[in-house]
Amino acid sequence: MSYPKIGAKAPLFTLLNQDGEEIDLKKIKDKIIVLYFYPKASTPGCTVQACGIRDSKKELALANAVVFGISPDAPVKLAKFIEKEKLNFDLLSDPEHLIAEKYGVWGLKKFMGKEYMGIRRTTFIIGADGKLKHIMDDVKTKTHHDDVLSLVTAL
Repeated sequence: MSYPKIGAKAPLFTLLNQDGEEIDLKKIKDKIIVLYFYPKASTPGCTVQACGIRDSKKELALANAVVFGISPDAPVKLAKFIEKEKLNFDLLSDPEHLIAEKYGVWGLKKFMGKEYMGIRRTTFIIGADGKLKHIMDDVKTKTHHDDVLSLVTAL
């Protein structure tokens, strides 16, 4: 799998959010879109990453950006994660990892000597024109929100 190309139109999709509502990427107009793919809700690294985005929501909104977190988790699990961590942005459910595959983030991972298929933590910045502007594939969960904010405010 490979990532979509910088400068190309971002792959479109419709996914359910934590409330079971459809989020259609093509209906989001004139906004910078931050798509961040993460392995699993309510795990330590994913919680740090999500809370950083939560705490940066105001600055991201001032930069005309909207954020969506995408994982294979079911909407019910996403809703619990949002409630527990008081998250203020949508989390999207990709249980069949079809969108993760479109974006090239579903692949072989290693943990404690074992190999398995899963989501590679990656963030995509899509410009208001719908074109892919940045790919962050070396995501540090503790500084992810600052890194995203720097890229978004530079657009």
